[in-house]
Amino acid sequence: MSRTARITTTTNETTVDVRVDLDGTGTASVSTGVGMLDHLLTSLSHHSMVDIDLTTEGDLHIDDHHTVEDTLLALGTAIDEALGDRVAIVRYGDAVVPMDEARASCAIDVGGRSYAVIGAEFRADRIGTLSTQMIEHGLEAFARTARCTLHIQASGRNDHHIAEAMFKALARSLRSAIEPDERRHGVPSTKGSM
Repeated sequence: MSRTARITTTTNETTVDVRVDLDGTGTASVSTGVGMLDHLLTSLSHHSMVDIDLTTEGDLHIDDHHTVEDTLLALGTAIDEALGDRVAIVRYGDAVVPMDEARASCAIDVGGRSYAVIGAEFRADRIGTLSTQMIEHGLEAFARTARCTLHIQASGRNDHHIAEAMFKALARSLRSAIEPDERRHGVPSTKGSM
């Protein structure tokens, strides 16, 4: 079964086109107009082995808020759609990723329950043109539409390293959670549905 999805969203603020392949090779083509966001999503693709082809055109003349939020909402929706009924997957994943002085931990449950607890303290307001406020907000948006529970904690001294460690930890935990489980034939829930 193909675990792929393509989502296109259009609002007065953004147009997002995203295609994902959960069984890919970690190939990314990302263009949002926000360089650091492109970098983080490319890293997410590479370390999760999820192919991501994504373009966003947003109202960056205002700020990066709508672009970041709508990009991560669309990416979450695509991953949710590609997961389908979530039959025969591992469901849970966790990872701890160091990046120089920074360290991030992530635990994820892709069982259909949307919740996010994100904790990171940044020293500056921006990393390049990416508002550091939007990192937490964007990950919350992603968890909402991916229908996953997401816990990420990160610390460090360099904001770039903190953000990158967060997305790499998300990638590694996502990779574990969406892996096919050959021993399981139904959904990974005692309820019998997700």
